[in-house]
Amino acid sequence: MTDLSSFNPLYSLSGLLVGTLVGITGVGGGSLMTPLLVLVFGIHPATAVGTDLLYAAVTKTAGTAVHGIHGRVNWRIVGCLAAGSVPAALLMLWLMAGVDRKSVEVAHTITTALGWLLVMTALMLLFRKQVLAFALHAIGERSPPKPVTIGIWTTVLGLALGILVTLTSVGAGALGVTVLLVLYPRLDVREIVGSDIVHAVPLTLIGGMGYWMIGEINWGMLFALLLGSIPGIVAGSLIAPKLHERTIRIVLALTLGVVAWKLLAP
Repeated sequence: MTDLSSFNPLYSLSGLLVGTLVGITGVGGGSLMTPLLVLVFGIHPATAVGTDLLYAAVTKTAGTAVHGIHGRVNWRIVGCLAAGSVPAALLMLWLMAGVDRKSVEVAHTITTALGWLLVMTALMLLFRKQVLAFALHAIGERSPPKPVTIGIWTTVLGLALGILVTLTSVGAGALGVTVLLVLYPRLDVREIVGSDIVHAVPLTLIGGMGYWMIGEINWGMLFALLLGSIPGIVAGSLIAPKLHERTIRIVLALTLGVVAWKLLAP
């Protein structure tokens, strides 16, 4: 029987805030929710990651339906990503099951990896256009890669995302999309985003279920987060067109930078 005794209205308020920001910016909730749970609520990093993975699986399912209905999913990309990410996620879960997750060393490893991923996410928010321009210029000076080669690199990206997402719950959004834009410059951005979101659903679900099996899910917290975040995502999506996206992204990037500094500070 699911224990909801840890339900806290403040979790719902946090979910509302994060959901609204996700709806406005499109940045994945993991880069916002997991640090919030660790730094503000004092949740152990392993429990925060596991709970956030299931949270992401639920919230991204709605996005998957929307992109699927509008035909914005490239299933070849999804398949190549999953070919790398699923085995990597299972390997990470096996490793997590075999260590003392409450130890200082494991908590430090998770928070350090999370901190550096937030730094990279913040940089992508600020300088994605410049990074893409540089990468595409460098690639353009060489002969175009063959489809088979691109598929292999997509699987390698999936492998990296499987490790990072299962360890920290962060990486599938800003970082994954940026690399896919480099690998597939001729595809519509909406198709890239849609494929990334669809791939994130089974990845986060496998990760979340794995953390459940090793006892690192806080169900009361998960329910409270979803209660606030789902209306938040809807509200953020509605008000996003009325806001200056560049300003919001700069503020969000600076916020992630501060959070990363808190996580990485000795």
